[in-house]
Amino acid sequence: MLILDTANLKDIKKAIEYYPVSGVTTNPTIITKEDGDYIQTFKKIRNLIGEDKALHVQILAEDAETMVEEGLYLIELLGENTYIKVPITREGIKAIKMLKEKNIKTTGTAIFTSMQALVAAEAGASFVAPYVNRIDNLQGDGVAVVEKIKILFEEHRLDTQILAASFKNVQQIQETLLVGAENVTIPFELLEKLIYCPSTDLSVDQFVQDWHNRFGTKNILRK
Repeated sequence: MLILDTANLKDIKKAIEYYPVSGVTTNPTIITKEDGDYIQTFKKIRNLIGEDKALHVQILAEDAETMVEEGLYLIELLGENTYIKVPITREGIKAIKMLKEKNIKTTGTAIFTSMQALVAAEAGASFVAPYVNRIDNLQGDGVAVVEKIKILFEEHRLDTQILAASFKNVQQIQETLLVGAENVTIPFELLEKLIYCPSTDLSVDQFVQDWHNRFGTKNILRK
């Protein structure tokens, strides 16, 4: 599934209008780039996407108990189809276990290794978010990490889905999906690049020009 990684309301509105996005992810850095109060930003995003699309919102606390408090607050604020993004630290794993007991859905985030993803899944995370390009920037192989996560989940029969994040180009997105990631979260500019091809534009222009030359119109409608 395609998920939009942004808090920009204009981008979200345009993405929902044109593309088959199934939800929105945010993180604290993304939220700071938008004007206005962060609570109002959360609410506006939820209003834009509706209740049926998933919203992934990251907590800020560093201890498990406060993480859980923040998670419960966000669920009350934004509705049940909200996933609490929890960084995979020791306190984060504890928080995922505690939130699971309260039937709160979580997304394990800031994942750089396949074993982090496995532990998060075993703790009860609904999604895990490996950072593909950031892994590459550390001289690792982000796509390979996603592939290992997929193998581990299948071997251990875990229901947790991969929500791959951190991309710089379409090639990374394609390779990540080919090795088994069920979901990718990407910024709006990359979402638009998924369908961009100059040859398509040239073909369409030629079709329209040929039609116009023969019939004198640029559409099929007769009014």
